[in-house]
Amino acid sequence: MKLNDKIYDSLKWLTLICLPALGTAYVALAGVWGFPYAEEVSKTVMAVCTLCGALLGISTAEYNKTK
Repeated sequence: MKLNDKIYDSLKWLTLICLPALGTAYVALAGVWGFPYAEEVSKTVMAVCTLCGALLGISTAEYNKTK
């Protein structure tokens, strides 16, 4: 499974920057403002980040095989 550059870069940004920041912000604000399901949101974001990281790793390995 090889991803084109635009999808790879978007997925990498989402995995490394966006999702962890959003998850952290929600959990932090949930403690202050009483938002529901902070633990569930945290675990969901972590699972999605792990999945995206695995897809990035597979794509990188496939790309390096072709070089």
